[in-house]
Amino acid sequence: MESTVTAGNSEEKTWGGGNEPMGASYGKLMMWFFIVSDALTFSGFLAAYGFSRFKFIETWPLADEVFTHFPFMHGVSAPMYYVALMTFILIFSSVTMVLAVDAGHQMKKNKVVLYMFLTILGGGIFVGSQAWEWKNFIKGEYGAIETKGGSLLQFVDKDGHRVALADFAATLPVEREQLTRNKGKWFMSEPALPTYSIAEVQAGFKAHPGLLIRTEVIYEATPETKVDAKINHDLSKFKQKTVLTREESELRLTQASYVVEGANLVRNEYGSKLFADFFFFITGFHGFHVFSGVIINIIIFFNVLLGTYEKRGSYEMVEKVGLYWHFVDLVWVFVFTVFYLV
Repeated sequence: MESTVTAGNSEEKTWGGGNEPMGASYGKLMMWFFIVSDALTFSGFLAAYGFSRFKFIETWPLADEVFTHFPFMHGVSAPMYYVALMTFILIFSSVTMVLAVDAGHQMKKNKVVLYMFLTILGGGIFVGSQAWEWKNFIKGEYGAIETKGGSLLQFVDKDGHRVALADFAATLPVEREQLTRNKGKWFMSEPALPTYSIAEVQAGFKAHPGLLIRTEVIYEATPETKVDAKINHDLSKFKQKTVLTREESELRLTQASYVVEGANLVRNEYGSKLFADFFFFITGFHGFHVFSGVIINIIIFFNVLLGTYEKRGSYEMVEKVGLYWHFVDLVWVFVFTVFYLV
């Protein structure tokens, strides 16, 4: 049996690239493999988010009501402004990465150092901004009431604008004590106590006749509303977010079981609990990618400073990390669109 041996310097071409298929080095090819597999992972997450959103469209939070904060502008409603700013910073860091790669092709070390530093700075600002968004989302702004049946009661004025619990809740001389493991039976415990008790919210609501409650109400489907009913796969009933009358509001408030402040994996003052679960998981997963990219960029940055790639005669490592950075930026465009714009 004959055997064929191909030497490293053979003229034989594999996909026109010899030992470099498609004309790409082994390192760049492996980076592309990773990017494709990671893109499939993000696609699955975003698809799951999309299906869940349209299944629970009536209770899904409105981005304009959730992401209204801006640093050093406490109390000023700036919906989506800061999210737009951090998105611009991340996209601009992709531009500086392109400039760093181009400078590497021209073997201009000082320019590579400058543009790599700007890329790292942009990535660091984005990660910090994402952590700040998480903090505000977890802390919450308005507060709400969860009923015994699991419905969420949000407070609004007569114009339909959200009202925070702090603006109307009464202060009652009642001592509350958190149930901890050392005080409960069978090691029972409860999360940190909310700022206000149910009784204080109920008393404050009675003292402010201009307040109303916004919640999800189950309606019987009519021929005109069957399209909405199909969303929940039930042609007989469907839920819709609506503002109750004063009498209905007082009645629903008697069913209160828990004061919800902020969002976590169990409760969400803004609406559907799934929104908070997906928000933490998908933006956290993307944030981990950005943080990892910043760390890798820092390592490459110091190698550039030390002249490592100058001695090798190639800045291909900068190009490989640049591919990863562009992928992270592109993924955020889809995450930003799905979570904040649609």
